[in-house]
Amino acid sequence: MFSFPLPDASLYCAAHSIIHDPKVVTSVQIFVQIPPGKPAPLGATWNGKGVNFALFSENATAVDLVLFDHPEADAPSRTLRLPERTGPIRHGFLPDVEPGQLYGYRVHGPYDPENGHRFNPNKIVLDPYARLIGRRPEWNDALYGFEIGHERSDASFDERDNAPYAALGCVVDDCFEWQDDLSPAVPWSETIIYETHVRGISMGHPDVPEALRGTFAGLVSAPILDHLTSLGVTTIQLLPVHCKFSERALVEAGLTNYWGYNPLSYFAPEPSYSSAGPAAAVTEFQSMVRALHAAGLEVIVDVVYNHTAEGNRLGPTLSFRGIDNLAYYKELPDSPRYLADYTGTGNTLDAGNPHVLHLITDSLRYWVQEMHVDGFRFDLASSLARDYHDINMLSAFFQVIQQDPVLSQVKLIAEPWDIGPGGYQVGSFPWQWTEWNGKYRDAVRRYWRGDRAMVAEMATRLAGSSDLYEKSGRKPFASINFVTAHDGFTLEDLVSYERKHNLANMEDNRDGHEPNYSTNCGSEGPSSSPKILRRRAALKRSLMATLFLSQGVPMLLGGDELSRSQRGNNNAYCQDNRISWYDWVLDDEKKSFLKFVREIIAFRRAHPSFRRQGFLNGNAEGEVRDVTWWHASGRPMEKDDWRSESLASFGMLLSGELIADRDAEGASVSDGTFLVLLNASSNEMTFRLPVGEAGSPDLWEAAHQCDGIEKGTRWGPGASVSLEPGSLAVLVALPG
Repeated sequence: MFSFPLPDASLYCAAHSIIHDPKVVTSVQIFVQIPPGKPAPLGATWNGKGVNFALFSENATAVDLVLFDHPEADAPSRTLRLPERTGPIRHGFLPDVEPGQLYGYRVHGPYDPENGHRFNPNKIVLDPYARLIGRRPEWNDALYGFEIGHERSDASFDERDNAPYAALGCVVDDCFEWQDDLSPAVPWSETIIYETHVRGISMGHPDVPEALRGTFAGLVSAPILDHLTSLGVTTIQLLPVHCKFSERALVEAGLTNYWGYNPLSYFAPEPSYSSAGPAAAVTEFQSMVRALHAAGLEVIVDVVYNHTAEGNRLGPTLSFRGIDNLAYYKELPDSPRYLADYTGTGNTLDAGNPHVLHLITDSLRYWVQEMHVDGFRFDLASSLARDYHDINMLSAFFQVIQQDPVLSQVKLIAEPWDIGPGGYQVGSFPWQWTEWNGKYRDAVRRYWRGDRAMVAEMATRLAGSSDLYEKSGRKPFASINFVTAHDGFTLEDLVSYERKHNLANMEDNRDGHEPNYSTNCGSEGPSSSPKILRRRAALKRSLMATLFLSQGVPMLLGGDELSRSQRGNNNAYCQDNRISWYDWVLDDEKKSFLKFVREIIAFRRAHPSFRRQGFLNGNAEGEVRDVTWWHASGRPMEKDDWRSESLASFGMLLSGELIADRDAEGASVSDGTFLVLLNASSNEMTFRLPVGEAGSPDLWEAAHQCDGIEKGTRWGPGASVSLEPGSLAVLVALPG
């Protein structure tokens, strides 16, 4: 080591040149001057003259910044100690660094697992605020902070240097020409969500240029964008786009974390989704958002602030664990050595820690302000409501979101459950939030597969789930209605399989959500039976029509309109292949179903009766009710009907005269009168149409095609309409 007198030690730090050998580590240390920089903003911020580096670590004793010249380097070119500490923030300024610089940190502190501390300066860790990933981590035993042979005791400090394998951040210049980009700002009551995977939607499309398939650019290529706009959806909800890291077991099995619910970074976009290489990931994502906005489509991203890719206490040291394990994660209160796990992944991020909350809200604001997204779907959002272990919907996380001038104005969707005690919180989130309505999904599936005594709950879900949302002053659009989602069967598989078939995941079919409330219509999997295929086709149309005729916000699983199958796999999270990719080769039956989906979406958008801003309650003005529940015999439903276990068919009569809504200009909203008929029984059902009811029309007309009924067919008052098993029909009143 060579050292020289320093006039002011606070302005200087050590720079190391490290030569790696399997058995020898040689360090040559000289001193260089580094200005102290500033504690804010956190991360690596270029100001045109240099880069300010700032890192939060409450329990660290020192932080070294390591700089790499290129991603293939096995060792850093420079190691510089951040000279200044302001509270829990270490910081310094490097005037000779520019965008494109690769960097990471070595964080010094106690290695004391029994008390929750797992510092190890032999491990380079990723900056949680890195805007771009300059190098992915590579699985190697050196990523672990403990000696693998002693993992059960956590007693041994691992001395191997992970420099060749560690993830590195990349300094970026936050500059993008947004031109005249504006959010479409679709009102909740008019929103139609399309949930899709960035990679899966374009990988199999023959008309998407091969270089763009599976990327942000591919999602807005002409064939995909034309499909989305012609479908009629308003909002694209993307599965996680944050940089991910596949679990070691998956990689060793030749699989990958395809869905992306294993986040490595909360700022950096997933590099593999960039068609122009990892360095262009930020600008390509921004270009995608700009193109979707120009097409009138909103962008919602699925965010995973409940856990990280570091797994349980025996997992790798990638970022948060090595920076400050005790601050970032929830530990068991009586044993900080162990991490609390409300997510099923081995760890739970501690959103109750003010610095972790700072990270989450900084990340959210970044994606709104710099990436122009229009909202978020929060994975396992109940975990964010845990003050420490108990659920608290008045926790700091929700208070911060509510008062934030940026985040309070975007769309917020909760997946309202986690796997911890009391984690199922459907209907309990604050009023600004919408929720994935799991009760809607289960009720619709169970009704249409023929479960008994489902009519009452089915009517409640059709009407907007007032039992969950009305008492708290929320509106029907608080309910995000879905029948299928990325997690579970596709629509095609929902009517083709009664059992999950997940052997391709290499977990002996133990994984995947149950129960599925599905039916195979008589034969498991693919079938050539005309009878079975007709039944499946009818159920698919009925399930899809139910989704778009229900009060609330419909969410369509991308690919369902194409009759996409995952071969019975209800947990295809690790299948980056044709099991998950969309199949764009459509036969006549699939083309017919796609046409039906487009028509039912257009029907919903044309008729405010099915997207009301207030709940249906059966109240009357004069002799007209906003909704009348109709018995097949030709009368309103009665109390005993709702309790019947054998009843499987009913109708919903909607009066368009009683819509207590106003449009954007303040004018009253009105619509026609509609009668929705549902027959989930295994037999043909005959419905007698209303006669003598207030507002009864002179004629009823079929608004769409269904089994046995041609679109445009007309009936007079009191006529009989026969409905095939598993069918749904919509009749519109024609005044005389």
